[in-house]
Amino acid sequence: MKDLLKDLFSNWKTIPNLLSFIRIILIPFFGYYLLNGKLLVAAIIIGISGLTDLFDGKIARHFNQVSNLGKVLDPVADKLTIITIAIIMFIKFRQADDQMIRAFSWVFLIFLLKDLIMVVGGAVMISLGIRPGAAEIYGKVATCIFYGVMILVIAFGPSVGALTSFWTMPVWLTFTLVIISVIATIVAFASYMPTIYKQLITDRKKEKKK
Repeated sequence: MKDLLKDLFSNWKTIPNLLSFIRIILIPFFGYYLLNGKLLVAAIIIGISGLTDLFDGKIARHFNQVSNLGKVLDPVADKLTIITIAIIMFIKFRQADDQMIRAFSWVFLIFLLKDLIMVVGGAVMISLGIRPGAAEIYGKVATCIFYGVMILVIAFGPSVGALTSFWTMPVWLTFTLVIISVIATIVAFASYMPTIYKQLITDRKKEKKK
């Protein structure tokens, strides 16, 4: 376990890791403004969070600043952000006047469940001395779709949008975009299973050799 932590924090002082820390720090501010009806500020914060997520990987690869901590910190920041958004959007949709929107609120629990499983699973793997792998491409795509859809919903979603005085997304379009994000999330979750299985098998083989 000590060797794992030492390896994890080797060369951790990088710009991409700083961006991931910024994303984590932004989460309570985003949650506060969204819950208190400051939807435009919340949308701006989540937009900034999405940009840091977009650029940290590019910077890490371009400047050769890929680190073991970054491979863990980046998905953790994503998952904490997604969990926060899912909980708050569930609450917001449940408070809507439209009965269809209230009923649709349960969809956000899918995002919550998936990322809670990933966070708990990652913590269990680390406790067993297994370092979780970097995010799969499906996971990154699903995260980008999620951010894009949530920014649109927070800005223009019926009953919850900050800019509905300019334009309100039709209910059918809101539901369609969220469902597309759900499908991408499920595909991403499934894509992690083979990688996790291989990591567990590899770890068992190493233990047997010892």
